[in-house]
Amino acid sequence: MKRRCGNALLETAMFVPVLLLLLIGMIELARVTYIYYTLHKTMYTLVRYLGTRQGANLCDAGDAEVAAAKEYALTGATDGSAEPFLSGLSSEMISIQVERYSAENGALGECECSLAGCDASAGGRPPDFIVVSIPDGYSVALSFPYLVTEPILLRPSVRVPFGGT
Repeated sequence: MKRRCGNALLETAMFVPVLLLLLIGMIELARVTYIYYTLHKTMYTLVRYLGTRQGANLCDAGDAEVAAAKEYALTGATDGSAEPFLSGLSSEMISIQVERYSAENGALGECECSLAGCDASAGGRPPDFIVVSIPDGYSVALSFPYLVTEPILLRPSVRVPFGGT
């Protein structure tokens, strides 16, 4: 009888670390998934907000409408008075591009900011799409006990048709 108890104790001692590693891995996977979802939702909020703004100069990164849209997506307030949803995410990390279908071949490409391009403030036509992304990525550090891992860079990107005029 004693031999069986010792055998069960040994099997449990061997199985518990594997079970803990799986549990911690599932928690970390859920955390990274949640952060990616929050980043994607932030990018989507920004692009939808910009896509419906009239008079926003998408070719000027310092435009007041663009800055207010970035603050709205990051904090929920256009004046930046609230705390950001994700720590470490700033408006400088976010890239906004405008795209248009080419008249020559019909391919979708980046629209230049000029009179012949998408600069509406200079008399150009509005873009067909707005793309918001984090080109350098948002770094997420994994925390596994006794393991040193490289951070994961999340690079969400959202493309939405432009609806503002």
